Amino acid sequence: MAQGYVKASELPQVIPVFPLPGSILLARGQLPLNIFEPRYLNMVDDAMAGDRMIGLIQPVGPAGLRPPLTRVGCAGRITSFAETSDGRYLITLTGVCRFAVATEMQVRTPYRQARVDFLPYEADLRAPDPAEDFNREPFLSALAPYLAGRGMDIDWDTARAAPQEALVNSLAMALPFDPPEKQALLEALTLTEREAALTALLRIEAVAPDDDEPGPAMQ
Repeated sequence: MAQGYVKASELPQVIPVFPLPGSILLARGQLPLNIFEPRYLNMVDDAMAGDRMIGLIQPVGPAGLRPPLTRVGCAGRITSFAETSDGRYLITLTGVCRFAVATEMQVRTPYRQARVDFLPYEADLRAPDPAEDFNREPFLSALAPYLAGRGMDIDWDTARAAPQEALVNSLAMALPFDPPEKQALLEALTLTEREAALTALLRIEAVAPDDDEPGPAMQ
C-alpha cells in the first residue's frame, strides 16, 4: 500500500505537475529536490496545504517556459520538508503511483496542473512480493562494468541484499541515463520489465560509454 492509498480512485484527479528533464520518480522511491523558482515554491506551498501530492514528469524537447510534457509521469507525496535561510525549499518526494496525462488544465496558478489517469498503473499501489524470484547475479554483473567505466561505485553488500524493487527502482532513478532512456524505464509496465530494460541499458552503455565526466560514488 503506497502512502495509504489502496485504489487508483482514491487519488486526486487533478494534480500539480513539475516538469524536470532527466529525472523520474517510481513507486516507493524517494527523490530529494531543491526548490527555488517562485512558481514552484508556490506549488509546494499549495501542495503542503492540501494532500502534499505533486506529479513529477519529464518535458519533451528543449527547455522553455512551457515545454510539452511526456505522456507518463509519477505522482509523489511530500514526505520531508525544510526551508533554508535563503528561501529555498528542500523536499523529498516519495513515489505513490504513475499516471497518464489525460489533459493539461487551463489554470491561474503560476505552475502547471493536469488531469491524470492513475488506473493503468494501479498496481504501483501494491508493493511486490519480496519472495518473487530475482535473478540477481546477471543484473549485478551488468551493473559492475557500467559503474566502473564511469568511476562510480555503490555499496555492493547492500546491492546484494536489497529487495528487487528497491534496487532496480533506485538505480533507474539515480543513474545518469538520457531522458528518453529514463522515460522508457519509467514506462516499463512491470518491475520485471523494468529490470530487463535496465539490464539491457547497462550492457549497452558499458560497451560504449558516453563522454560524460565520471560521477560520484552512490551510497
